Amino acid sequence: MTGNWKVELEDASLARLSGNEGRARVCARRAAGIAARDFLTRRGVRLRTLSAYDALRALEQFPGLPSDLKSAAAHLTLRVTEAFTLPTDIDLLADARLLCDNLFWG
Repeated sequence: MTGNWKVELEDASLARLSGNEGRARVCARRAAGIAARDFLTRRGVRLRTLSAYDALRALEQFPGLPSDLKSAAAHLTLRVTEAFTLPTDIDLLADARLLCDNLFWG
């Protein structure tokens, strides 16, 4: 397993505090991707790639996963608009924290 979700979440928080929301989103997605890959691997799911995007998409489809976690995974795969904003009012850092807090203990 590569990457450290705690470091990524901390980097996301620091980026947000410094006004760099784009970097905060990237770090939040990486943290959530690490959590998703770890969770899926422990359950015998083989992913085609190591990308955070693929892991989060697979997590959205995972049977029995609570709906709030599936929603968080879905939010983290949304693309930003041409204005570099999300199409809805969501907080990717909060979603990443929710996934990391729940998937590493589940």
